[in-house]
Amino acid sequence: MSAEAGLDAAAIGRVRKRTVGVLAAGQVLGGIAFGATVSLGALLAADLSGQEALSGLATASVTLGASFCAIPLARLAARRGRRIALTLGNLFALVGIAIVITAAAARSFPLLIVGVIFIGAGNAGNLQSRFAATDLAPAARRGRDLGTVVWATTVGGVIGPLLLTPGEAIGAVIGMPPLTGSYAFSIVAQLAAFALYVVALRPDPLVLAQRLARSGEARREHIVEEDRPVAARYAIFAVAGSHVVMASVMAMTPIHLAHLAPDQVTIVVGTTIALHVFGMYGLSPLFGMLADRWGRISTVLLGQVLLAASLVIAAVAPDSQWAVLVALFLLGAGWSAATVSGAALLTESSLTALRPRRQGLSDTIMTFSAAVGAVLAGVVLSQIGYGGLALVALIVVAAVTVLSPYARPR
Repeated sequence: MSAEAGLDAAAIGRVRKRTVGVLAAGQVLGGIAFGATVSLGALLAADLSGQEALSGLATASVTLGASFCAIPLARLAARRGRRIALTLGNLFALVGIAIVITAAAARSFPLLIVGVIFIGAGNAGNLQSRFAATDLAPAARRGRDLGTVVWATTVGGVIGPLLLTPGEAIGAVIGMPPLTGSYAFSIVAQLAAFALYVVALRPDPLVLAQRLARSGEARREHIVEEDRPVAARYAIFAVAGSHVVMASVMAMTPIHLAHLAPDQVTIVVGTTIALHVFGMYGLSPLFGMLADRWGRISTVLLGQVLLAASLVIAAVAPDSQWAVLVALFLLGAGWSAATVSGAALLTESSLTALRPRRQGLSDTIMTFSAAVGAVLAGVVLSQIGYGGLALVALIVVAAVTVLSPYARPR
């Protein structure tokens, strides 16, 4: 038996705590590059293509990049551990940033899309961090550890956009192309995250969990080791369904608000999206704690209640700015409750050897379906309006709710 597999409970607890801290710090650093891409991608796309209609391709490319790489990175993690997969994600992001800067200098729209896809591939590594937080977590702490790492995304997501103005000033001094200055911070953040994972993510949490499973010590440490494929499939569906509802309505909200308040669009949209993002990530530790105390399915259903409340408010009062503001906050909170508890359910419903593959499949389905949902949401919005879009999204919430009994232990 290896030395790592022979660790006692106290030593495993220390490794778990350190792992969660390292992953949270990595999420902050990795989120800076992703936040800058979300903020600048559409602007660069419109500038390089000369057509505002093509600006949405940048956001779609980020999503597709994450979707395409989620399964390969998960398989790599299963074979070599989380550290290799996460650092490869950092390298993808660095390559993508370099390509985006080159595209801006060369005024090449196709090259920009390639670069954004690579940055999206790097985000697939960031998504894996929340699962890595659960590798060594006992059942009583799995939701909280996962929620802590998800919460760290808030910091990077907020810092990234705030660096746009100082980034442009620094970029102008060092000769970077317009609208790419903040990527200078992104490069530094990605390099720091790469170094952090290489140096501090030791022992590798997934490798250690696999050794504990093979040695039979996992159950002694209260790390659940059982396979419930039906529950795992439901968890994948619940996470993907909740994500589709959130992404579809959120993507159309700025367009809807632009019609409601054309003279105050930046203030109204900025406030609404900021509150929405807080609902998504700021409350994740709370929902992680509830998932540990109430149970995974109960917290998934709490998420559906919050999503349903959001959609009903949006459908009943689509022309009220305050109603849309409340609806978007609830939309983010419902997403958080469902995805944090759903990810915990997927982890504990899968044997350690099967977890990376199922987790990668979950991320692929989640990101790809959200991209499709956002496109279809635009069609629905143009045909039956914002309130009609909310009612259509309720169908998905109902499906996640109705199928929940199948995931409960028999």
